[in-house]
Amino acid sequence: MSAAAGSSNPSGGNRLVQAARVIIVSSVMFTFISYWRTAAVVLCDLASTAYYIGGIVEQAIGPAAPWFILAVMLFSYAVRSVYIESCSLFVRGGVYKVVKEAMGGLLAKISVSALMFDYILTGPTSGVAAGQYIIGLVVETIKITSPTLYVQLGLDNSDTSSAVKRWVSVLIACLITLYFFRQNLIGIHESSDKALKIMIATTIMAVIMLTWCCITLALRPAAQLNTVPLTPDLSKKVEYEVAEGLDRVTGKVRELWKRDAETKQLVPVVEAAPEGASSQTPKLRKNEIGQEIDPLGFIGRSSAGDALRRPANWLSLIGFLGIMIAFGHSILAMSGEETLAQVYREVESPKLPNFKKAAFIVFVYSLLLTAGISFLAVLIIPDEVRMKDYSDNLIGGLAMYVVGPPLARLLLNGFVVVVGFLILAGAVNTAIIGSNGVLNRVAEDGVLPDWFLRPHPRYGTTYRLLFLITTLQLLTIVASRGDMFVLGEAYAFGVVWSFVFKALAMIVLRFKDRSPREFKVPFNIRIRGVEFPIGLTLIFLVLLITAILNLLTKEVATLGGVAFTVVFLVTFMTSEHFHEKRLRGARHKHLEQFNQQSTEAVTPASLQLHKQYRKLVAIRSPQNLFMLEKTLADTDPATTDVVVMTAKLTPLGDTSMTDHHLDDYDQHLMTAVVDRAEKAGKEVRTLIVPTNNPLYAVIRTAKDLQVQELVIGASNKYTADEQLDQVAFYWFSMFDRQPGPLTVRLLGRERDVHLDLAGGNRIPKMGERKARSVADLRAAGVGVDRVLLVHDRTRESSDLFQALLTMLDRKVALSFLPILSEEHAAGNGSGTLQHDVERASQLGRQVEVHSLKDKDVAAEIIRVARDGKYDLVVVHADPVSQANAASPFDLTYLTRHAPCRLFISTSPAIPQEPEEQPPA
Repeated sequence: MSAAAGSSNPSGGNRLVQAARVIIVSSVMFTFISYWRTAAVVLCDLASTAYYIGGIVEQAIGPAAPWFILAVMLFSYAVRSVYIESCSLFVRGGVYKVVKEAMGGLLAKISVSALMFDYILTGPTSGVAAGQYIIGLVVETIKITSPTLYVQLGLDNSDTSSAVKRWVSVLIACLITLYFFRQNLIGIHESSDKALKIMIATTIMAVIMLTWCCITLALRPAAQLNTVPLTPDLSKKVEYEVAEGLDRVTGKVRELWKRDAETKQLVPVVEAAPEGASSQTPKLRKNEIGQEIDPLGFIGRSSAGDALRRPANWLSLIGFLGIMIAFGHSILAMSGEETLAQVYREVESPKLPNFKKAAFIVFVYSLLLTAGISFLAVLIIPDEVRMKDYSDNLIGGLAMYVVGPPLARLLLNGFVVVVGFLILAGAVNTAIIGSNGVLNRVAEDGVLPDWFLRPHPRYGTTYRLLFLITTLQLLTIVASRGDMFVLGEAYAFGVVWSFVFKALAMIVLRFKDRSPREFKVPFNIRIRGVEFPIGLTLIFLVLLITAILNLLTKEVATLGGVAFTVVFLVTFMTSEHFHEKRLRGARHKHLEQFNQQSTEAVTPASLQLHKQYRKLVAIRSPQNLFMLEKTLADTDPATTDVVVMTAKLTPLGDTSMTDHHLDDYDQHLMTAVVDRAEKAGKEVRTLIVPTNNPLYAVIRTAKDLQVQELVIGASNKYTADEQLDQVAFYWFSMFDRQPGPLTVRLLGRERDVHLDLAGGNRIPKMGERKARSVADLRAAGVGVDRVLLVHDRTRESSDLFQALLTMLDRKVALSFLPILSEEHAAGNGSGTLQHDVERASQLGRQVEVHSLKDKDVAAEIIRVARDGKYDLVVVHADPVSQANAASPFDLTYLTRHAPCRLFISTSPAIPQEPEEQPPA
């Protein structure tokens, strides 16, 4: 904030009275989370698929499913790199923002409509799966502990048991959804904390399960293990005969799918032949809505379907299409990517490095757990029981078929089920977080009314959007009747099409927006100055082929997804039309919505300032927030609280301020603060202080909050001297006796001046605290990187150069600015400059030599120092020549206008007194 005092009387009077009420502005947008919490939010979705993805995919393409799930998990990191690049461009990114910037609003609305189909199904799919795990454990416990009650409840009847499991799981899924609605209503800190705790429990389970399974593979005879075929089975799925038999692993008699004694193949149920038919046909399996389970979907009813069902060479067109169809059936293992982009806004500093860490954690975790569990399930659980009894609970089946005593396996199964319930419930949380983020981006763009963005009066969250999302998910849960296959099939539609739009948009942006990026998807080639994104293009082609084949093979997903997308698209377009009509031709501009409260005075307690250090940043204009950007870049969020305030000017003598609502200017200013805080990933507290004397209000607030540093902007009206003088004047006048220490930092784009009052109280920069070497300090912006030596071609300058050369680290850039020509320096060390340059080269130090372009030497020194962004200027000054006005530059002018620190060196004087000799 650039402000100067309006009066010379600091003790009182109308001109110095601060208003009685201070407005504390709060927003959920000022909160940030660690990369571990970020990873946990996404992993609750991705890792949860380990519990149901294997069964869904194997039901579609057979026991080759693990290979395709592994391929999807490996490919997921390529897709994740697309999201990392997009987030480096847009803090509030995601598919809507990226597609709109690249290809316009219509395609953006189509893509986000398809994505919402994904999110609305993610929660119900995970919630129903969690419910089935719990009710399955309860039913198994009743069966073991009380067989009589098991029969009395009718659970021995498969139809009754199935109906009970499905409808109880529906009830549990609804309760989970309502619970996480409440957690997200409170805020991202609360919901991410629950996600982190869930992932800790899941990690313990994963380590135990994977280790136990590996021991099982090592100890169990090969005859009791299965193989994992490479080629998918694209035939229609049939029902198998059930008969009592000997379990080849446990040795117990139980109901199994029947095997043919000669072929060792599972025996399908054969339907009675229609009258007049010559042969019988296997009975086809159907899902809960009565549809035959066919991995080829619409294609299966065409002539191409028969060709695709036959085994084919992978390199042939038919073989390639078959592989891609199987890949498409596994693509829902890659959910959660969009949520990763939506929570990027909440990632704490350093933002992009932390985001990359979170993305890598998600990749490794999901690869080991999701793909690992899929392989182990096919290898360890016998074929005749795996899909019969454990299609919805492969990890539970693994727990029952590892080596060990029955009681230990039963306890392991109970632990797995409980953890499964937790992580699947966490996936419901992830779905709510992701869909809330997506709809926030849509509403911010004016597609949905601002009414949806009104913050909760207590928590500051967009509770109206949360109500909408929760209602849609509850309706989906009830409508699905707990059928996991239907939910899983439909769910894949939104996932893959959102990926396609995202990848295509990023390719377009490579050519449309060529601004530098912190990260790029690898494999780019440059031809005649044009960069071609080969890596991005390959990712897009794989996604596009998969999406088209999914469209042609997944009937439930295609019909449901297209219908849902059209409904959402029409809703978005209608809402946008009425919003634009209300604007009457004006352009929509997003303004953040804030909660606010008034208080008589601000204190560290009222702002919840608990860290070791505090900074106060005074701002005034949304167009001039350089001081805030610089402060956030320098601030260590682990040790320092940042308070941002603006002084709201009131009429002279009027301090009533009965209306405490933020006006349009206040909202623009606070929105700009949110934008800077999000980019930095650092939390701030914001204040609006009504006053008729801005500078006095700033100093008073600094005193009330007991800050160590006050940051103000350079004024375009007052000189830096005048600003700092008045700050010091007010600060000292506020204390009766001993003033407190305060460091005032005056920041401009070409000015960074510190004034230490009462000794100062400087806060260590983030790099200073973490530095363990001089190189670390310099990398953190502490000290000097570039030094400019003003060389007047004299022996004194040459001696000074030798001193600098031996003092400065080799990594510090040293440059010369010669200020006398050769003829002017003749007879006074002429030739020393060239000698010094050559000497530096011999010692391995390259020295840049600038040229003097103006006769005003002092002004030229300042220009070169500013243009070259030097941290230190070193000059040799002879006090005698300065006094006689014989110096080539004005030292007083130089000291007053230097843009950085100035080091003035003088040669030692010749002693005027004889040296005293020590006594003999």
